[in-house]
Amino acid sequence: MRRPPAELRQFLAAYDAAIGTLFLATRRDVLAAAPAATELIYDAYNAVSAAFSFTNRLKEAFCHVAAYRGHVNLGFNRGAALPDPQGLLVGSGTSIRHIRIGAVGDLQRPGVQRLLRLAAAQGRALAPARAAPSRPIVKAVFARKRRPPASQR
Repeated sequence: MRRPPAELRQFLAAYDAAIGTLFLATRRDVLAAAPAATELIYDAYNAVSAAFSFTNRLKEAFCHVAAYRGHVNLGFNRGAALPDPQGLLVGSGTSIRHIRIGAVGDLQRPGVQRLLRLAAAQGRALAPARAAPSRPIVKAVFARKRRPPASQR
């Protein structure tokens, strides 16, 4: 399994350790479903996130993980098109749906791993035959943050 890059661990240090643990567990499950995916990392204004794509382009990402102050979201970029018989997906937009992850056990709910596999298949269908090599890429670091820096926790 691919280790989280140092930059991602540094970005997650601004959160409670429990949020970092949830984020990394969710990331691990995404990469288990799609080990060849490229990870696009963002340290944004209100969240740290990683989008997963079989190219280096965000618009072709199939899923994302986002850390917020009190929870982690496992997002599906084309989730509105995924079959969800367990009713796990939340959202009302035209494309994106997510699952709120409040504990590591939430990742083991029936249907979560199936949704990850289906989303990865969607992502593979968007990639050219010769997809980009899998690797983490820090795409953006926003100077202004809504959360306090790790040094102020």
